[in-house]
Order: sequence, then structure tokens, then C-alpha cells
Amino acid sequence: MSKFIERLAFDPTTTHKIYGLISQIDELKGQWKMGANFSPQVSGLLKRSVIVTSSGASTRIEGARLTDEEVEKLLKGLKIKKLVTRDEQEVAGYAELLTNVFDSYKTLALSESTIKHFHSELLKYSEKDIRHRGEYKFGSNRVEAKDASGNLVGVLFDPTPPHLVKKEMNELLEVASTLLSQKEIHPLIIIGNFIFEFLSIHPFQDGNGRTSRVLTNLLLLQSGYEYIPYISHEKLIEDNKDEYYLALNKSQKTWKMDREDISPWLLFFLNILLKQTQLAIGLLSKKSIENLLSAKQLAVWDYFNECDIVTPKNLRDDLKIAVPTITQILNKLLEMNKIERMGEGRATRYKRTK
Repeated sequence: MSKFIERLAFDPTTTHKIYGLISQIDELKGQWKMGANFSPQVSGLLKRSVIVTSSGASTRIEGARLTDEEVEKLLKGLKIKKLVTRDEQEVAGYAELLTNVFDSYKTLALSESTIKHFHSELLKYSEKDIRHRGEYKFGSNRVEAKDASGNLVGVLFDPTPPHLVKKEMNELLEVASTLLSQKEIHPLIIIGNFIFEFLSIHPFQDGNGRTSRVLTNLLLLQSGYEYIPYISHEKLIEDNKDEYYLALNKSQKTWKMDREDISPWLLFFLNILLKQTQLAIGLLSKKSIENLLSAKQLAVWDYFNECDIVTPKNLRDDLKIAVPTITQILNKLLEMNKIERMGEGRATRYKRTK
């Protein structure tokens, strides 16, 4: 506990920056609570979109190559598709776990068993990870820098050795749980520190980054940041990947030193969260369907704004969109309750809902 308190002894300028960011985040958080009133259909669509985006982004940060479009197709056919590649296996595990966190965060406890369960679920489809999934590491997993040919050029960070992982994880969990329950220190500082230490301990043989991002979603939701499922935290990390590793590395260089400095990491963490919060508020202020649609979907929606009655043939002929794509777009607009169907078979027509 005392070590954590010592970490908060920032210089005045850094302290001002940190609490300035927290103030902005919490002001916008209040706006979200007052203004969030999505219909169940739109809420469900936004969450499903974030599951796709976050699963793709979080695995790409670690080297996977599936695009968001490929991730979406994979997840839609997950029950009937065999997961062949490691990228597919990792995406499927991440998507299922994140969905469960979004649905059940109120009942999940921050504990060693929860974290091990998260890790096991992340790697549940990964055949190469059977030996170590859900268990702390058994060997070195230092963070290395390699050249284009895969040759080692240096060690970026040497995390906690295997025999000390359980002890340090238990200490971290005890401190975080105590501080969060006491509510004397702002939860964003506690969460930011928790994720930093988790990544520094690097408790698992593989999958630490992905586990940390799921834990970030969990802890933020449990601390009242209810917009987390509507804007992808992982995507913002991916978009700022270089800054992510730079901030983490700067702080890790001082880890367990006499004078630790986690401010580079904490400032990065808070800036990402501020951007996420601002994007969430953007969903409220625009209050429009345009937030949820791709370019082709938006073209179809615009067509509905110009015509009273629309048929699939109209869309095919006028917009030059393939029939299967038109069917998917119409189904999405129906699901969002933005259009309604009239007639059946060849006589099927559509119109905007009132």
C-alpha cells in the first residue's frame, strides 16, 4: 500500500495534468448518464459493433492480421466455422470473453480466480496454448526487441520471474481491491496503476496484453463508466500503438526503483480514456443513425430519405449494390426499427418507420 501511495507523489505540473484529465473525463461521464437513452435495438447494435472492433484491434496489437471485416464474418459464422488459424482462435476467444464482461460485469469479482479464468477463456480455442492457459507462467517471458529478420537486438523489459508471480499478483489484487472499496483515491488512478503493474508483472506466458485490456473494460464498467461498451477502448490503443508502448516502457524503466514514475503511463491511459469518453458523448449529441452505418449502408438509408416506398430492385438498379449486400443492409435497418416491411415475396416493399 505504501509503495502505491509513494507513486502518487508527482510534481505539481504532472499532478495538474492528471487531475485535469480526470476532471474532464468525469464531467463528460455525467453528461453520458444524463443523456444516454438508446433504444434496445441501437444499444445492441453498438455493443456488437464494439465487440467486433475491439476483438480485431486487441489481437492486432499483438500481431494478428485479421481486418474488422474478416473479424465480423468470422464471428457471424462462429458456431459453424472451424477455427483454423491462430488469429481466428484468438479473435474468437477475445470476442466471447468481452461479450461476457459487458453482460455480467456487475457480478464479477476482481480476484486471482477471475483473472485466471479470463486468461483461460481468451485462449480457449488456441490449440498451441493448452499447456499454460489459465495458469501463471512457468518460464521467462521478457519483452524483447527484434529486427526484421527476427534476431534479438535487445531486451526492452524483464518482468517478474515465475516464482514470484503469485506473491506479487496477490499483493496487487489486495491493494487494488482495498483502495477501490475505500473510495479515498480516484478510481481512474487505481485502475491505471493496476493495469500498469499487471503488465509489468506479466503473469502469464502469453496473452498478457489481451488480458489487461479485458480487465480495463471490467474495472472501468465497475467504476461507473457505463459508456465503455459503446466505444472501443482497444481500437484507440491500436490507433496509438507506438505511444502506448513508449509510455509503458518509460514507466517500466523505473518500476521497483527507489523513485518510481508511472506518470508517462498514467497520462497516456487517461488521454485515451478522455478520447473514448468524448467519442461516446458524440454518439449522444448527434443522435443520428449515421453513427452506426458503413458507407454502403448510409447510401441505402439516404435513398429511403428520398423515396416513400423502396424495393430491393430500386436499390440494385439505382445504387449498383449487389443483392446479397442489399439484403444484409435491409435486415440491419429492420433490426434497428428504422424501416418496416410491406408485402411478401416479389411484392415486398419497404418504407421508413414514422
